[in-house]
Amino acid sequence: MTTAPLFLLDPLPEAGPARLDGPEGRHAATVKRLRPGETVLLCDGRGGLAHAVVDTAGRDTVDLTITARADADPPSPRVVLAQALVKGDRGELAVELATEAGVDGILPWRAARCVARWEEGPRGEKALGRWRSTAREAAKQARRPWLPVVEQPVTTAALARRVAGADLAVVLHEAAPERLADLALPPRGELLLVVGPEGGITDAEIGTLVEAGARPVRLGPEVLRASTAAAVALGALGVLTARWG
Repeated sequence: MTTAPLFLLDPLPEAGPARLDGPEGRHAATVKRLRPGETVLLCDGRGGLAHAVVDTAGRDTVDLTITARADADPPSPRVVLAQALVKGDRGELAVELATEAGVDGILPWRAARCVARWEEGPRGEKALGRWRSTAREAAKQARRPWLPVVEQPVTTAALARRVAGADLAVVLHEAAPERLADLALPPRGELLLVVGPEGGITDAEIGTLVEAGARPVRLGPEVLRASTAAAVALGALGVLTARWG
């Protein structure tokens, strides 16, 4: 038995009739080929979640009736990923995997050794748009009522300011003496997870982030790719905190 597909609908009605149109309606009608009587999930991306039944399906629209609605609590602690820009589709892979693993926010980081640069202007906005679209689709795939917010890219100096404001900030580094599993993790608040680029984080960047309050940690003996490290860390955090409770 498969889980009902999830579609985004904002605003999300409390009860009664609802309609999927636009891209969501086309996807529901032409890709999923929903038919009367089938059940679906609807969410607004901010915790609102509803169960609904298909009434009619047109060419680009699907009319439904909401049968139940609830508001899901956000995960705690809230995990924000500072992901260094990664070249090609590996950056989108990092966002996809982290979203499916439950990340709550994504902060693109212009680290010193990033091959991808995301210069100001249309090209940078296009790249950011791809990350946001990837997060949206991955959240739907994972049936998540909360969509992670992909923010504007930051410099190392701006990232250090975010580190200073977090309840805990950790930097994944293969040479760190501490393990993530050894830390006392906050039960609530914001946990900032920093993942560097393919070429690694420079000593100067580590120094800046540590001075702001970050803790360098390692996950295990293996060296992970920049595109997969966050997802592995999020899985560990799901077990080490109450996020998966």
